[in-house]
Amino acid sequence: MLESFTINKKCIFLCFFSCILSIGFLQAQEKKTIAAIEKVYLHTDRSTYFIGEDLWYKAYDVRAYNNLLFDNSKVLYVELISSDSNIIARNKTKLEMGLGNGDFKLTDSLGVKPGHYQLRAYTNWNRNFGDDFVFKKDIEIINVYKPSPIPYSSQKNDNTEIINAFTSGKKSLYKVDFFPEGGSLLENVASVVGFKAVDNNGNPIDCKGEVFDSNDELITSFMSSHDGMGKFQFIPIEGKQYYAKIKTLTESEFRTKLPKAIQYGYLLSFRAFKGKNIITINTNSATFAQNSNGVLTVVFKAKGISYLESSLRLKETSLSFELPKDLCPDGINQITLLDSNNKPQSERLIYIDKEHDLEVSLVTDKANYIPQEKVAISVSSKSKAGVAKSASFSLSVTDMNGEEEDKDLGSNICTYFLMESDIRGKINNPAYYFDTANLKRLEDLDNLLLTQGWRDFLWKTAPIIDESRNYQAEKEIIIAGSIKQLFGKKPKINCGVSMTLMNKKGINFYQTYTDSIGRFIFKNVAFTGKSKILLYSRDKKGKAIGKIVLDSIDRASIPISFEKEPIVLLETPKPIVDNVLSKYVAFGVKPENILKEVEITTQKRYDRAALVGLPEFTYFPDARVADQYIDIYQLIQQVIPGTITEFIDGNNTVRFTRYTGFPLFVIDGFTAIDKTQVDFIQPADVLRIEAIRGIEGSLYYGSETGVIGITTNVNKQKKKTFNFIKKEMDGYYAARTFYTPDPEKPNPELDDIAAVNNTIYWNPYVHPDKTGSANVNYYNSKVETKVKVVLEGITGSGIPVVKKTYYTIKNNKI
Repeated sequence: MLESFTINKKCIFLCFFSCILSIGFLQAQEKKTIAAIEKVYLHTDRSTYFIGEDLWYKAYDVRAYNNLLFDNSKVLYVELISSDSNIIARNKTKLEMGLGNGDFKLTDSLGVKPGHYQLRAYTNWNRNFGDDFVFKKDIEIINVYKPSPIPYSSQKNDNTEIINAFTSGKKSLYKVDFFPEGGSLLENVASVVGFKAVDNNGNPIDCKGEVFDSNDELITSFMSSHDGMGKFQFIPIEGKQYYAKIKTLTESEFRTKLPKAIQYGYLLSFRAFKGKNIITINTNSATFAQNSNGVLTVVFKAKGISYLESSLRLKETSLSFELPKDLCPDGINQITLLDSNNKPQSERLIYIDKEHDLEVSLVTDKANYIPQEKVAISVSSKSKAGVAKSASFSLSVTDMNGEEEDKDLGSNICTYFLMESDIRGKINNPAYYFDTANLKRLEDLDNLLLTQGWRDFLWKTAPIIDESRNYQAEKEIIIAGSIKQLFGKKPKINCGVSMTLMNKKGINFYQTYTDSIGRFIFKNVAFTGKSKILLYSRDKKGKAIGKIVLDSIDRASIPISFEKEPIVLLETPKPIVDNVLSKYVAFGVKPENILKEVEITTQKRYDRAALVGLPEFTYFPDARVADQYIDIYQLIQQVIPGTITEFIDGNNTVRFTRYTGFPLFVIDGFTAIDKTQVDFIQPADVLRIEAIRGIEGSLYYGSETGVIGITTNVNKQKKKTFNFIKKEMDGYYAARTFYTPDPEKPNPELDDIAAVNNTIYWNPYVHPDKTGSANVNYYNSKVETKVKVVLEGITGSGIPVVKKTYYTIKNNKI
């Protein structure tokens, strides 16, 4: 640590005492509530998979402010997205008291190919608060029988404008950003500056450098401490500019300017000093002279909610006080300093690392086992005094496949709920900051908040529900709609509506009547898997009547970016892939789920145009893809960039995001007269979708809100029965149970496969009993290897927990 970080203890405690006398210290104010925001986390059994395997997940849905399990939404959408922005699979996972589980079969029949994928999870309620509250996790899928290097996308950093002073104006391959603590440098005030060095692909690099003033005099030096990040301190003198000469480990040199210091203002700074959290407010003489009696307000927030707030007057240019840990929530906190005009002057992010009265243990009955031997695992969740603590855990047991050291520093439930979900952008190796054996973790975490956190902090403003969206928390599966006159829009009142629901479990019948505005609703239609529904309307005499307009049964997926994002995953080490292949070959595992490449030939596409002019976007649906969408609007939103579905007057529709109005529809070359003409088009009947959203829409059609053209297979169009609807829909996903071999109940086919599984055991519900204990038993694989056991979960009081242990499987025979 640089000498400049030394804290003047005498000054701190004198100022602290003065602060107590003048303002009576900070008084806790009534919490300012914000909307009940959900955060979702998925614990998966692994992050790297092989084609033909299963991906298992456990879902935790918590209240964002305190991480308590949140019994708000009952439906969680979990999606597997390919690198070309296609949703390969989608599960409607049922949530009970904030918990749920499910799985995906990573087979070729599902459309899974080797590459990088994204696992995404969200509730309908999440949609109100934007993309920041959607859970995302990157995974890798490998074809072990045909390993090939997966191309990693790289994206040029357009912000790399640093000029290398030693290479005659050429752009540097590296970039260093500087972040003054509190937001700005202030003239004649000692300021801490955080920095972060990256290459032109955004990867962190180590560096060292020196700071010079405008007279080329050396002021101070600095060196990165972790992932290209670090900090230094200096006093910016009035009238001087500063720059840094930077050198990377590869001896590349470049220079860049430091931010310019402001003349007037206030700065917040934070130090952890002998276990105490010290907050300091600094200003310069010029500011103090102008505002000697000015009132300042300090606001402390966590997850967008203010939990401490107080006003004070500076009696000198520096004031320090302690922030007691017991008043602060766990995780990232935001401190904002406001002037007498309520204008923000300075802001600081800090991390509060609290010690909880909780001890969770994960213990195996042995350290070494023989192949297929039974394993007994004990889980304990108790206070330090031995009192049981309620919790919900999920347990993953995996083959390390030749790795002797666990190099996984990726996301887990602690890193996500306490850090990652509060900072925008990707964090490199997040688990590094939560390794309690790492004595530098909190110092490095503070550097992260000074740099990446400072520019990408999520809670700069409290999220507000977008009233135009008005997405509701789904408490159940609902099938609803309205009955209208066959010709016209007048609602049919007190009309009988019958529904038949058919699936593998049987047939269920439902009956209801329309209300005063012609609406009908079937609530709590709880079912799992794919089902067919038949809806028909009748009058009191049983005669067919009216036209059924059905609401969208399934929620459309949230938009997927059409732009490729930089891949940040590290490539799976080749020894792991080789180890898995050797294991499969040795035990006769065949590539049953991997198909040979097949060249598919098709007839020439039907070229009849739907639009006049040159469309901006044209899409030809694949039959298999089209079947994934509930209605034509969901299909349009997914395949035409810049469109969004909306629920208006009980019906789905779609519009371009650049316009507030709805587009003109052209069907098979003819302008649609009524929206119902579009409603009746099924995704499977679409041959082509075209879109115009610019000037040509106005030129050819007079539409100022864009044009969407749909070409259908007219030969497939059949006469519509308006009072009868037949649809297929997805209910809750029927989560499978992880198969565990049992010698007392042998199953040769399944046992042989399980014997070499890379995931040896998975249990999404490990719940300690009233004594705080839980016990799990399973049988090992046939393979001699090292095994990693990971327990993740959350306690009843909202404390996220991660525990790991390891054991070996080795044949004792010589």
